[in-house]
Amino acid sequence: MEQQAESDVLKQELIGLFKYLQRVREEIAAINRPADEQLHFDSMSDQLDAIVKATEEATNTIMECMEKNDEAVDELRKTITDEAQLALLDKISNNGNDVFEACSFQDITGQRVTKVIKSVTYVEDRVNALISVWGKDEIDKIEVKPEVEMTEDEKLLRGPALEGEGISQDEIDKLFD
Repeated sequence: MEQQAESDVLKQELIGLFKYLQRVREEIAAINRPADEQLHFDSMSDQLDAIVKATEEATNTIMECMEKNDEAVDELRKTITDEAQLALLDKISNNGNDVFEACSFQDITGQRVTKVIKSVTYVEDRVNALISVWGKDEIDKIEVKPEVEMTEDEKLLRGPALEGEGISQDEIDKLFD
């Protein structure tokens, strides 16, 4: 009787393990071939790279404009003798320094996003290794169902597009001309 109980427990454990492995395969298939086309695993690092690039470009533009403002303030300072007006120029310069200081966020943000990119790439490599072990053809046979049904509007939204994808701002502007 005890041997039968052990056998039943072993069967239950094997069935549980089999079901768990099936679920893992389904999850890997969903990562490899998501039902929601906007959740492509391999584009995550591209999206994060685009964030870093856009942030860096915006920060550089802000800093260049602030430098031009500093130059204009310096030119004005040469022509003004009124103490109250000079005090206002000092205030403008101090505000500019605060902006420069605040722009340091970009470097920190870039470093943090780079860490996330490395983590995403690591996970992607591990998932690809599992796909290789199970066989891409077998994984591709698994039906992937969306976890949340998208609205029609959500299905249309694909932006913002990465550089070189989608239509350019010039093309959009031509629609309004």
